[in-house]
Formats: sequence, C-alpha cells, structure tokens
Amino acid sequence: MKKFKFKFRADITAVTVVVFIVCIVLVAVMLMQFRTVEQTDITEIENMRESELREALVEWKTKYEEVDTQLADVNDKIAEYQKTINGNEESSKLVDEELNESNLLVGKADVYGPGVIVTLTNTNDFQYIAEDLLDLVNELRYAGAEAISINGIRILANTDIVDLFDYSVIGINLQRVQSPYIVKAIGDKDYISSVLNLKGSGFIDRYNKLGRSVSLEEENRVQIPKSNSDFNIEYMQEVTEE
Repeated sequence: MKKFKFKFRADITAVTVVVFIVCIVLVAVMLMQFRTVEQTDITEIENMRESELREALVEWKTKYEEVDTQLADVNDKIAEYQKTINGNEESSKLVDEELNESNLLVGKADVYGPGVIVTLTNTNDFQYIAEDLLDLVNELRYAGAEAISINGIRILANTDIVDLFDYSVIGINLQRVQSPYIVKAIGDKDYISSVLNLKGSGFIDRYNKLGRSVSLEEENRVQIPKSNSDFNIEYMQEVTEE
C-alpha cells in the first residue's frame, strides 16, 4: 500500500512539472510578441492600410464606372431594340389592316353588314337573262354597294355574267344559276333602296312597270360569301417614280 501511494504522488509531481514548463514557454512567447508589437510603428501600419483601402476604393470606383457605362449602353440598346420591335409591331398591324381591307375589297373574305336583298323570279311570260342581272349589278354599284352576290356567288369586277345555251341558262363564272335569282348587296340600305325605287329610272320601278316579278327587302344583316375564283394579275404593274 505504501509503495502505491508513493508512485501516485510521483506521477502527480511529473504532471505538475510539465504544466509549469509549458506555462513558462507560453509566457515567454507572449512577452516576445508584446515586444515585437511595441517595436512596430502602429502609425505606419495604419497608414499602409489606409493607402491600400484608397487604392482598392479607386479600383472599385473605376470598375463601377465601367459597369455603369456598360449598363447605360445595354439600356440604350434595349430601348433601341424595343423601339424597333414596337415599330415592327405597328408596321405589322398596318400591313394586317391593309391586307384585311384588301381581302374585303377583292372578295377574299366572307363579309356581312346592312343592305338589301333583291329577288328576281322567272314567270311564264318573262324569263330573266344575263343582261337583266348586269343591269341590276351596275345599279347596285352606282348606289354604293360594297359587296354583291347572286345565288351565293360573289360578284367582282372581273366576274362574267353571260347567257348559256340560247338564253336558257345564265352562267356566272361558268357556274349555272337558275331562277329565283337572289341578289344580295351590302351598303347603305336606305340609299340603295331609294336608288332602286326611283320613278322612271330605278331598277325596281322599271321592272315592276313591265310586269316582272321583282321584290326588294331591306336587312340589318346581309351575309355574302367570299369569292372562290382566283384573280390573277398578268399585265398590270404598279407605277413607280423613276
């Protein structure tokens, strides 16, 4: 038992000595660091850091100005592109509007609007011929009709209305049409009606006096189909300034 106690105390003494030595070394290192700090010019270090900060600040300011300039250039380009896009969109809208208007005028679109419906019916005593339909179409055009159809066939500037088989059938663009001939016209229905009913000169008045079967109706919505025929331009050319 005594030997054991002696050994335990010897171990404690050794540990204590080691700790004491380590403490001395640490204190010595700390003293050396303090001396080094005392010997160093603190002002010089601060001045050195301030100079570095100034250089860094100038460098970052220069970079910021460069980035700001680049950003301004990008914004200008974006504004220019947006202006171009808007211009293209406006041009595209104008082109679309002109194309739609052209399609309406040349009969490439179904249309509707206020107008009149004139019905011509053959009788045992009288049979309508192509000349009668042409007479009515011309008078409708004179009255300002914007679109005309006969029995569902769109009538255009180049539409042929002719007699076939010894006046037994009327042909419209080589399509046979028969009585009753339903002529639709879109326009100012009141004005068209007044023109057709003019005494002595209007189509309705003249044919009624001759005992022909002809009727006129005014409608708020008259629908006319698009033309199925192609309008090919072979000889016309646009006049351009030289």
